[in-house]
Amino acid sequence: METVQTKNCILNKLAIAQKMKRMALEVAEQNLDEGELIIAGINGNGEIVARNLTKELNSVYSFQIQTITININKKDPLQVSINESLDFNGKSIIIVDDVANTGRIILYALKVFLNYRPKKIQTLVLVERSHKLFPIQNDYTGLSIATTLQEHIAVETQGDEITGAWLY
Repeated sequence: METVQTKNCILNKLAIAQKMKRMALEVAEQNLDEGELIIAGINGNGEIVARNLTKELNSVYSFQIQTITININKKDPLQVSINESLDFNGKSIIIVDDVANTGRIILYALKVFLNYRPKKIQTLVLVERSHKLFPIQNDYTGLSIATTLQEHIAVETQGDEITGAWLY
C-alpha cells in the first residue's frame, strides 16, 4: 500500500509578509542603540529571508545594515565560510535562516564569528520546529510549530520573494 504525502500550507505569501514586518519591528526595537547591524543569511533560503528582513528594516528604521551570506553545507556543516571579509569585533550580528529544526545549522553557522568579539549575536528564523538537539534559542521567530519527526517544513521562494511555507 502506498502512502500519500500531503502538503499543507502553514504560511501563505501575505502571512509571510506580515511575519517579516513584525520581526523587523522587533529587531529594530531590540537594537535601538545599535548604529550598525550585520544580517547574516545562511545560504539558500536563509539568504532570501535575510534580504527580505533587510528590506523591511530599511523601511522602519535607519540602521546601517550590511547583509552577508554564511556558506554552509547543511549535510556536512563543518566547513563554514562567509562571502565578505569583515571585522566583526564590536558588531551586532543577526544570523538568519528559513527553518530551524534541531538548531544544528545555526550552531555551526556561529563558527565564522568565533575568531572575533562581536557585541552580540542574535538569531532569526521564519519557521521554528520544536525538535531542539542543540542549545540554540531563536531570538526572533515568525511561526513556531510543533511537528512530528516524520514531518518536514519547506519554505518556497521565487527569486527574492518568499511565496509560502509548507508542511509535508
